[in-house]
Amino acid sequence: MEKQQDNPFQFTKAVILLPLFFVFTLWLVFWYELQFKHNLSHFGIYPREVYGLKGILFSSFLHGDIEHLANNSVALLVLLPILRYFYKEQSFVVLLFGILFSGLGTWLLGRPSYHIGASGLIYALVSFIFFKGIFTKYYRLVALSFTIVILYGGSVWYMFPNVKEGISWEGHLAGFLVGLALALVLKTPQFSKPIFYDWEKPDFNPELDPFMKNFDEKGNFNPPPKPEEVIREYFNSSMKVVYEFLGGKK
Repeated sequence: MEKQQDNPFQFTKAVILLPLFFVFTLWLVFWYELQFKHNLSHFGIYPREVYGLKGILFSSFLHGDIEHLANNSVALLVLLPILRYFYKEQSFVVLLFGILFSGLGTWLLGRPSYHIGASGLIYALVSFIFFKGIFTKYYRLVALSFTIVILYGGSVWYMFPNVKEGISWEGHLAGFLVGLALALVLKTPQFSKPIFYDWEKPDFNPELDPFMKNFDEKGNFNPPPKPEEVIREYFNSSMKVVYEFLGGKK
């Protein structure tokens, strides 16, 4: 019985639980701020200041208002299941590094103000899913890349300054670059084409294979003797040939 090739796409509970847990955490933090009237914006990223480094870890879980939180929640509920389903083995690495390095990029590039929100992570996810699908050349992932363009292609404009006030375009740009870098660095061996040798093919005949002919019936390596080389005279004539050199005189 032939062994079937493992399906690289498998639905698991984590496809649903991961985004739900992550988004629930965002809403829990926002509820805490409202319930106890405790503004946590000072845990955001403040660029190029040592005290602003803590925001690299915490800024993705903080949001300024419910509209900001709702928009990011919808995006995460779409992108995180896609990431987990299509890139199961790379999902947690992309999620962790997407948070850390998009935050670090914001800390390096950002304006002197507190930067909060999961937008940097969202741009990292969009960028990774798009570019990785193109790089793998796997037809399903390429189709997924074009779907991402349809859903989030317009968000590319928010990586540039002065497009809309009140947004961290630096965080968007940092997240986009992080996603591209992760798509280049992370390997996806689950999508590589399997290699089949001639002896694995069902119609393989060892008696006709040149290499197998080097073995005898007992399996010993016993290559047949090489045929003797026959030197043939391609030109043979009894006619006398006289060569005369005609040299030019100076």
